[in-house]
Amino acid sequence: MSDELLIRYCSPTLAGLKTGNLFTCAFSERKELAARIRAFNKKLCPKGLRALPLRWQDGRALIYLYRPGRLAQDLKNGSVAALLRRYGYPCGSPERCVATLMHRLRSGAEFPHEIGLFLSYPPEDVQGFIENQAANCKCVGCWKVYGDKAAAERTFRRYKACTDAYYRHWVNGVPVEALAVAAVSCEPCRR
Repeated sequence: MSDELLIRYCSPTLAGLKTGNLFTCAFSERKELAARIRAFNKKLCPKGLRALPLRWQDGRALIYLYRPGRLAQDLKNGSVAALLRRYGYPCGSPERCVATLMHRLRSGAEFPHEIGLFLSYPPEDVQGFIENQAANCKCVGCWKVYGDKAAAERTFRRYKACTDAYYRHWVNGVPVEALAVAAVSCEPCRR
């Protein structure tokens, strides 16, 4: 897991603009990647960030970089909780919700499209994606939009500007841990 992958795919989460990002990372040795993830967490958990491998498959890991404290807030949204409950998520516990997501990803069953709720996608867009089977969206950016197109397009521009700025800083020698915006430490990070 390289710093460049984190900057390219997770800058909005590092900046505190969103709850989480996903990216895939190739690996030859699972133990080596797990050690890199632990080292990353040791540096950035104090800033309220956590990286988890959601799935290991065919030499690639799906990594979820997220802010557990922000996920806990997201899960208090009635629309988010209602949609997740339909798929069997225990919405009272962010850690158990992430564990359920991991199980759904690893089970080999249908892809869990509700994953967007773990990435700050608007609930109406996640629900629209599921109900329309990815068709009939208003626009496409970081996700397919079924609700407020103008608000989504503003968010897409913000995320792109953030990623561009973070990449420039990183190329100029600013380390990832210096770019990560600190948030109140969360319970999983204190363990």
